[in-house]
Amino acid sequence: MQANDLWKLYPSGESTIQAVRGVSLEVTEGEVIAIMGPSGCGKTTLLNVLSGIDEPTSGGVTLEGKPLFGISDDDRSRMRAENLGFIFQDFNLLPVLSAVENVELPLLMIGIPAAEARTTALGALAAVGLGDRSDHRPSELSGGQQQRVAIARAIVHKPTVILCDEPTGNLDSATSSTVMELLKGINEKLGTTFLLVTHDSDVAQQCSRILQMEDGQIVSDKIGVEEE
Repeated sequence: MQANDLWKLYPSGESTIQAVRGVSLEVTEGEVIAIMGPSGCGKTTLLNVLSGIDEPTSGGVTLEGKPLFGISDDDRSRMRAENLGFIFQDFNLLPVLSAVENVELPLLMIGIPAAEARTTALGALAAVGLGDRSDHRPSELSGGQQQRVAIARAIVHKPTVILCDEPTGNLDSATSSTVMELLKGINEKLGTTFLLVTHDSDVAQQCSRILQMEDGQIVSDKIGVEEE
């Protein structure tokens, strides 16, 4: 993934908010990157632009060597569905669906046959330690278990990059550590690239690279402690 001179501007009354200001970034396959900074500095906006959720005011993003913008909405949706996974602070699971039904959704959306999607989703749940909870709905699972379901959903289609917005934000410290160990294990086993927005310095220190943002810009780009 590569970003070139990204800008994201929002009108605010008679002024303009510069949420992302001229960000260029190259993400190497297999990296685990933390994006840190104070509230309002542009972390989540940057993540949303890199993921194709928001379109930049100017600049571009390439994914697997192909542009993410300047293409049709259908083509962008297909690129995102095939190459990207998402993990959110609030889990974003559908409450009326079981764990396995939540996990198989990304596969069904890209046209995988139902029987194959179900088998693959069960395998992803087993990989995150929830093989015995596949029929449970989110309300029947703890916060940590719900986040594991969300992780299974993010990895089930073997995406190139997984984007995480405060993935441990709603979890206690012990559960946060478990989730981070799971993400690092996925990274080591599958070579999946992770981009994590986080306020938690303990989470950031477990990443291979730490980006610090201020006022919409990356002001620091350093190797994580564990890689030094």
